[in-house]
Amino acid sequence: MRMRPTLSWTPTEDLPPGTTDPEPVADALSAGGVLVLSGAGISTESGIPDYRGEGGSLSRHTPMTYQEFTASAQARRRYWARSHLGWRTFGRARPNAGHLAVAAFGRHGLLTGVITQNVDSLHQAAGSEGVVELHGSLDRVVCLGCGAFSPRRELAQRLEAANPGFAPVAAGINPDGDADLTDEQVEDFRVLPCLICGGILKPDVVFFGEAVPSQRVEHCRELVREAASLLVLGSSLTVMSGLRFVRQAAGAGKPVLIVNRDQTRGDRHALTRVALPLGEALTTVAGRLDIPVGAQTSPPA
Repeated sequence: MRMRPTLSWTPTEDLPPGTTDPEPVADALSAGGVLVLSGAGISTESGIPDYRGEGGSLSRHTPMTYQEFTASAQARRRYWARSHLGWRTFGRARPNAGHLAVAAFGRHGLLTGVITQNVDSLHQAAGSEGVVELHGSLDRVVCLGCGAFSPRRELAQRLEAANPGFAPVAAGINPDGDADLTDEQVEDFRVLPCLICGGILKPDVVFFGEAVPSQRVEHCRELVREAASLLVLGSSLTVMSGLRFVRQAAGAGKPVLIVNRDQTRGDRHALTRVALPLGEALTTVAGRLDIPVGAQTSPPA
């Protein structure tokens, strides 16, 4: 399946209003069998902006598409320069109360799994296990020539050595780890090839316009089939890669609950939408279920 490069969504129908009462979420979790689907909104409290919320990065930034990345050496230079700078900040992000609450729900056996649209690995850093990274992870790099994978930290060290003194001031950091830099700031950046075959290196993430691996999609569909309910956390569901699972759950008669401050493309399929910040809502739910949410200070793996 190919991820649609949909950058915005405008409601064309009257959607049910949001609530500030997270009790339906607590009820669903207490019954168990909950599958979590998370989006960029769960990581905003860790300092990583989302795409479409208030102050979202799409107001100033258009994400790189797969077609642009593979077709243009100049585009790859721009991407890797911006991503390399962004990685320094992105890699320092720590799990917030929302991530920690999800991990706590998992430890108490209330979840059947976690699917995340995020590429920041913060769910794993918080202690969640078996997380399905729908769009991949910035922690890994893949060669488009030979298919070899390697840790992002190794490429970061190589890029540091190849670009000494590269320290431009960025206007901001985006959810995909991309820093906002001008063309002039990146024009001298040196891009490095695969050490094995000399091929083009790409972060192991699904770019806009790129296909989500079919086996990964089917695995997620199976998780939806096995779950009693679906809990969406911090996603506008603008792109079909996440919305398809909401539609699947609703079509099977499974309750869909959404925690997101703004309206989403999946609201009409949902039992309720809780319009609260993720950390506040999930911490409140954990308290009602007498589940402690511990601190997490270790960096992402």
